[in-house]
Amino acid sequence: MLSKVHSVVLYHTDACHLCDLAADLLQQAQVMFVAEDICEDELLAERYGTRIPVVRITTDNRELGWPFDLKALQEFLGA
Repeated sequence: MLSKVHSVVLYHTDACHLCDLAADLLQQAQVMFVAEDICEDELLAERYGTRIPVVRITTDNRELGWPFDLKALQEFLGA
């Protein structure tokens, strides 16, 4: 599993059911993450507006965009 030194961000918006599913998958994978609403930042909205939910590992800037399942998420996280 991803070590605690990694920082995981879930880019999302409110009322996004796919974002809720992605958050649930992160919780199932037992990963601590920060949820960042792209609507609160114009640059994030421009970058991720049509791609959310997106999981990003900030230490190496890798991103996993939807669609993904638990297995794909775990592989991305190095589990």
